[in-house]
Amino acid sequence: MNAKLVMSSRPAAGAGRQRNAADPAGTPRIKTTVDAVTNSDSPAATSVANRYGTPKRAMSKRAKIIAVAVALAVGLTWILWSVVAGNTGVDQKVISFKVVDPTLSTVDLTITKDPAATAQCAVQALNEQFAVVGWNILTVGANGADAGINSGHTTSVTASVRTTSLAVTVTVDNCWIEH
Repeated sequence: MNAKLVMSSRPAAGAGRQRNAADPAGTPRIKTTVDAVTNSDSPAATSVANRYGTPKRAMSKRAKIIAVAVALAVGLTWILWSVVAGNTGVDQKVISFKVVDPTLSTVDLTITKDPAATAQCAVQALNEQFAVVGWNILTVGANGADAGINSGHTTSVTASVRTTSLAVTVTVDNCWIEH
């Protein structure tokens, strides 16, 4: 929207010599068109391109194809990295835990892994404020095919964790295959 404001003014006394029928005093009116938004009488001031810049060109078809290909490559790389990095080769499940006293807690858990591999798990005891009050590394050695369940893949173990104060829970922080 281009809003125009027409302003008229009278020249100083004695400056006008003609008598106008519309003006009883006989002084002519000077009309000036001023842009109401920019307060300028320049036609360029009302140009949208001058105020906001020229419109940007749309992406070419080739640039769109390249952008989509790069986005797909990044997404696929992230998905593959998430799957591979998240797979440590060890699954664990806490079956139960017991707080024996303020200085000792135990946890019963199952570890599922390759029977020939040795796994380690970081077991931690937490207090009411979820602060770590005890920590222990549990090592589960290689199994024979007749040990445990699932042809030696799953082993049940009990771990003890010494604590500095009363724990309210015991969890497994992480498990990994020892190389």
